[in-house]
Amino acid sequence: MTIQEMHYDFKQKLNKLDSQNYRNLKVPEIDWKLNEAIELYVKTIAEPKYKTIYGFEKNQVISDNIRPLVVASDNLTITDGGTIALPDDYGYFIAFRDMKIKGVENNATEVSVEKFHVVQHNDDSNSSFLDNSSLLWREVNFSFEGNNIVVELNGFTVESCTITYLKEHPIVANPSSYPNGSYKDLNGKVIDTNQNCILPDNTHREIVDLAVAITAGDLENPNYKIARDKLGLDQL
Repeated sequence: MTIQEMHYDFKQKLNKLDSQNYRNLKVPEIDWKLNEAIELYVKTIAEPKYKTIYGFEKNQVISDNIRPLVVASDNLTITDGGTIALPDDYGYFIAFRDMKIKGVENNATEVSVEKFHVVQHNDDSNSSFLDNSSLLWREVNFSFEGNNIVVELNGFTVESCTITYLKEHPIVANPSSYPNGSYKDLNGKVIDTNQNCILPDNTHREIVDLAVAITAGDLENPNYKIARDKLGLDQL
């Protein structure tokens, strides 16, 4: 669906929940709810917090639903031998696709890392010779610090790497349906260009249903449960 069609579908479904017409909802407010729904939809797949939810790479259909957001990037800035700056559109980390390291132990010959381990806050990997990063075994420990991936260096440096990640979905907007064809967001930025949802068409109605359920809950609509239950049917 185009963003205009998503707005139409949103209004139709929200109005059907109650005889009251929600004419007071303006275009920027509907855009806000649709963006919130997209964010929640992607987050649920990318980082499911419940075992009953299939996450990314656990189910092919689910993976395909957010495939347009998957990026493999090797255009990364590496500083201090192992601090890798995350891309500006970075959303969620998936995996390293490749990493080349080299050190004095192998006469500065580049080798590919074969095993990666995310260091947790309570890990003692950097103080354990059995668990720390190893050029010999081609194993690397890394952690996320701010907007960087920091590799635990142990006699080597990172020469290059490629990561796969989910980028942030662009903000969907329908300013053409607003007076004068534009509006300002909460940060004062002028929104004057329509942006459609870039996820596959088969996800659009589910995203609208999710936006309707969120809105119905926020407005304390008595038929909120109906809107919420509709989301279960979308999974069939």
